[in-house]
Amino acid sequence: MNLYNLIIQDKEEIALTDVFLDAYNKELITQLIKENTYAPELHEYGLPVNNKVLLQGSSGCGKTMTAKAIAHELGKSIIILNLSNIVSSRIGETSQNIKMIFDKAARERSVLFLDELDQIGKARGSDDKDVGEMRRLVNTLIQLIDYYPENALLICATNHPEIIDTALLRRFQLKINYEMPSEEYLDLFYDNILDKFPEDLQDIVRKYNISFAEAKDYAFTVVKGNLIKKLEGEKIQNFK
Repeated sequence: MNLYNLIIQDKEEIALTDVFLDAYNKELITQLIKENTYAPELHEYGLPVNNKVLLQGSSGCGKTMTAKAIAHELGKSIIILNLSNIVSSRIGETSQNIKMIFDKAARERSVLFLDELDQIGKARGSDDKDVGEMRRLVNTLIQLIDYYPENALLICATNHPEIIDTALLRRFQLKINYEMPSEEYLDLFYDNILDKFPEDLQDIVRKYNISFAEAKDYAFTVVKGNLIKKLEGEKIQNFK
């Protein structure tokens, strides 16, 4: 399989200010960015730099946007790999593909973002042969993480940290939790995304107990529907 076919081509640039984060997570991510910015100075004092990060928790709450924002703030390119797309029926081939992508990221000093880490880190099936092969794949991933250079940044994401191998989890120096947003925080999010539209399109019935991604999709769908009705009404008036 061609290496570049495994990488998700996503050129969208996200600033940290575009990501809705609670105060604690924003503080953690801001320090992570500053650590990697001032890495040479920290190393002079013998201080390690966190460069292996796990974003864990609810889907649609900003993990991918966070990874893009970190890369943007550091002025680095980002390599995005969804692990659910790379797992092959031939485990040895999967290990080789992952190693090639780690090598590429290390060589280019990029931000490597591995999404759906649990696709590799979780136990699979009850068949002894299958379990053994998956264990070897996890071991390969652990070795790649252990030897990942400090001048590159590895960010992994999972919605299910509870099923990931504990030895794999221990490799991450920083773990950041993402939870479903409160009603108050969703209101701020709605205000932010609706503010760009005319006032008559901003008035929508807001949904709660959903993720940021779901809220954005819902709001845009309602706004589009209202705008289309408005345009069709104007067209009818022009024909009269």
